[in-house]
Amino acid sequence: MGAGTAGIPCAIHAAQGGARVLLVEKDAKIGGTLHITGGHMAAGGTRRQAERGIVDNPEMHLADIHRITKGTARDDLVEIVARNAPETLEWLTDRDFPFAPESPRIIYGHEPYETARTHYGKDEGLSILEVLQKELDACVAEHDLEVWTSSPVTELLTDDEGRVIGVGVYHGGAEVEVHGTVVLSTGGYGAEPELFMEFDGAPLVSATARTSTGDGILLGQSIGAGLQGEGTYLPTFGGLPDPQTPGRANWNDRQRLTSERPPREIYVDKFGQRWVAEDEESIDEKERALATIADQTFWTVFDDAALELSTGDLNQMIVGKEPDEVRAVADTRPGVHSAATLEELARKAGIDEAGLVAQVEAYNAAVADGSDPQFGRTYLPAPIAQGPFYAIRNHAITLVTFTGLDIDADFRVRDESGEPIEGLYAIGEVIGAGATCGNTFCSGMLVTPALTFGRLLGTRLGGAA
Repeated sequence: MGAGTAGIPCAIHAAQGGARVLLVEKDAKIGGTLHITGGHMAAGGTRRQAERGIVDNPEMHLADIHRITKGTARDDLVEIVARNAPETLEWLTDRDFPFAPESPRIIYGHEPYETARTHYGKDEGLSILEVLQKELDACVAEHDLEVWTSSPVTELLTDDEGRVIGVGVYHGGAEVEVHGTVVLSTGGYGAEPELFMEFDGAPLVSATARTSTGDGILLGQSIGAGLQGEGTYLPTFGGLPDPQTPGRANWNDRQRLTSERPPREIYVDKFGQRWVAEDEESIDEKERALATIADQTFWTVFDDAALELSTGDLNQMIVGKEPDEVRAVADTRPGVHSAATLEELARKAGIDEAGLVAQVEAYNAAVADGSDPQFGRTYLPAPIAQGPFYAIRNHAITLVTFTGLDIDADFRVRDESGEPIEGLYAIGEVIGAGATCGNTFCSGMLVTPALTFGRLLGTRLGGAA
């Protein structure tokens, strides 16, 4: 149930092993989040690393995961990922996966690994889908595998003893029952604001697939499935509001707020107050601070002198935009404002006027003194003094969701008492990012588990057919 990052490889391997497989997708197309994700995969000890002189292995990968997650992820599941991830990457490599030429490398958008082990394709998630689509097409032609699209699952079917024996599906304009072992690979809930608030207690600004509405989690809960990953939610640091759709953001259209670019701006909340050292190198620390401020919304405030210096790919204020392009979208694109004075800027942006003016004065005094008494920022290049002034609104955005169905190490869904529910499995984001990332973001530890668990479970179910 769900033809995405986990469901497609599971269906392929199960059918290749001899199982009769139906792959069901509620969207009109397959791929799920592969259409929008960066497709980052992490593995230690791949051929591609060796070809580039990168020394790595699963033990080093595990050590890095434990360091980054601080033990908040599921140790049993993380170990399965790290031990089997190299084989997953080799499986893709053997099928002519189009790696980006700079891959693998260290990614700094979240807390970085110590070794270059994040692999990805030249077309991000679509590169993975390209390989999976070819494999799926061949499998449909050669094995007992059928694919239904535009077919939402409506219920889990159970027998008198509570075992899952199939699903109800709306297909071809009618409700039909399909009997067999069920694998839920329906994704997360990042496009469902009410469920997001229920699980994570935070406002939702989503950059997830619009089909990520928590269907599999709700189906599991309807028959008593337990949850895991509760309390591990962490926002992704800073995304611009979507120009057309309230409540959404586009990850490819964002400010560059990582340590790759030295900050010439300050971050303020709606009261005009700073809330973190803008030159803090740990993106993890910034994300944790962001989770504590009002509405998880902030503005970057800077002047024209700072904007003029933000040229070149790694130095741009907004990814892909040179200074004149930023000036051109000010006051035309939602969330990007410009004004001759700080007072006018605050009114346009919806920031407390007196608070912003006082905060800029305090920051400018820190620049003059060479010391920031508020947060200990050490990079203090210039005051914010040369109009026009700019404010860009940023939100905590959701790329993945952390709570999901509880599973055991064999991917069987467990009930609220921790007992496996016979006939029901779950893989992919439906188990929650908290299972493999814990209370943090760990590079490649959502796509890689989805692909790997899909391959392992499919192989097991195919062998049992």
